[in-house]
Amino acid sequence: MSALVVGLASPDHTSQKVWGLVGAAGYACAALVAARSSTPWARTPAVVAVTGAAAVPLLYLSVIGRAQMEVGVVERAADLLFSTGTPYNPAPHAVQDFNPYLPGMAIFGIPHLLFGDTPFAGARLWFLVGFLAAVAGAVRVLTGRGGLATGASGTARGASTAGLTGALWLIACPVVALPLSIGGVDPPVIGLLCLALAFTQRGRAGRAGLVVGAAAVLKWTAWPAIPVIVAVLAVRGGKRAAFRCAAAAAGPAALAIVPAVLVDTSAFYQNVVLYPLGLGPTASSAQSPLLGHLIVLLLPHGKAVTTALIASSAVGVGVSLLVHPPRSTVAAADRLALGLLLAIALSPATRIGYAIYPIVLIAWPRFTARLSADRPATPHPASEPPHHRRTVASRLCTTTPATAGCDARRRPHREHHKAGACARLVLSDRDSD
Repeated sequence: MSALVVGLASPDHTSQKVWGLVGAAGYACAALVAARSSTPWARTPAVVAVTGAAAVPLLYLSVIGRAQMEVGVVERAADLLFSTGTPYNPAPHAVQDFNPYLPGMAIFGIPHLLFGDTPFAGARLWFLVGFLAAVAGAVRVLTGRGGLATGASGTARGASTAGLTGALWLIACPVVALPLSIGGVDPPVIGLLCLALAFTQRGRAGRAGLVVGAAAVLKWTAWPAIPVIVAVLAVRGGKRAAFRCAAAAAGPAALAIVPAVLVDTSAFYQNVVLYPLGLGPTASSAQSPLLGHLIVLLLPHGKAVTTALIASSAVGVGVSLLVHPPRSTVAAADRLALGLLLAIALSPATRIGYAIYPIVLIAWPRFTARLSADRPATPHPASEPPHHRRTVASRLCTTTPATAGCDARRRPHREHHKAGACARLVLSDRDSD
C-alpha cells in the first residue's frame, strides 16, 4: 500500500513514481505468496518482495537512465575531488551544485570517474553494493561459525539461514527498497551502522569504532551513533573498551574531513553545514511538512528556532547517555533512533525518506539480538579439556575420575587405599581450579 501511495503521489517522470507503481505490484505478489505459506516471515515471500520491489525497479530505472539527483551529485563530487582536491563546488548556486555529504561519499562516484557511463560504474549500483556488503558482514559477525564444535554446526547453519532471511526482509522493507532502487545515499550509511552495532554486540570495540568511523565520513546522520556506541561499550566493557572505540572512530573521520576543510573551508561550510540545515541562500530540495519545516514557515526567525531545538535535543540525548547509559545494543539502537527522529522532525530541510534510520534501528537490532542469542557458545579448545576431565598425574594414581572407580573394583583390597587417595587428589585438583 505504501508503494502505491508513493507511486500515485509522486510527480510524473520521476524515479519515485516508477518505483511506487512497479513496487506495488511486487508487494502484491509477495502478499499472495505469504498468504499461501504456513510459516510466518518465510524466505520465499521475502525473495518475491525483494525481486519485485527492489531488483526489478532498479534494473528498469537503470535501463531508462533515471535516478535520484544524489547519484549525479556524488559522481560529480568524485570528479571534483580528483581535479581540485575537494569534492565541493566553491561557488554553488543551483540545488544540483551543492554536495551536502561528507568527503567519504565521493568514493561511490570513483567507478563513474574511471569508466564513465557504463552499466556497472554508476554510483547507484555502488550504494547498493556498500549496503549489501555491510549487512552481510553484520550477519556474519553475529552468526559466524569459527571455532564451533562439530555438533554445534547445525545450529550455526540454522542461525545463518535465519540471518539471510532476515536480511531479505530488511531489503524488502519499503523505506530500504525505495532508496536502493532510485539511488539514495542513506542505505550504505545505515548498513554500516548495523555492522557497527553487530561488532558492539560481540564486544569488539576497536572494530565497532572503525566501522562507525567509516559511516561518519559519509554523512552527518552517522555522527550521533559514535557517542551512543561508546556509551554502551563503557557499560559492557569498561573505560578501556570505550576509549578504544572512540579512538578508532575518530581516526577515519579526521583523515577524511580535516583535509577537505583545510583545502577550501568556505566550500565545505556552504555545502555541508549551511545547505543541509536550510540556512544557506539556496533552499534545499529536501522539503517535507514536518515540524521543523512548519516552524520555519509560521514563526519569525524560524530557522534560528529550529537550530536551537536541534541543539537542545542533542544535549538532552547526550545527558541521557551519561545519566542512564544503554546496557544493550537494542537499547543503544533505540536511543540512537530517538535522537535521529528528533533531528529529522526538527530540521527545516529533511525528507520522509530519512525514516530509514529510525525504522531500521528499531527493527533490525531486535532481530539480530535473537539471532545472536541462538548462536551456540564456543566450547573448550581440544588442547585444553575442562577441569573435570583433566588427568591427575601422581605416584599414587594415573587414572581419571571416570575410571578410578572401575580400577579400584578390579584391584586387590590393598589397592583400594590408592584409589581413595587418587579420588582425593582429583577433588583437590578440581577445587583448586
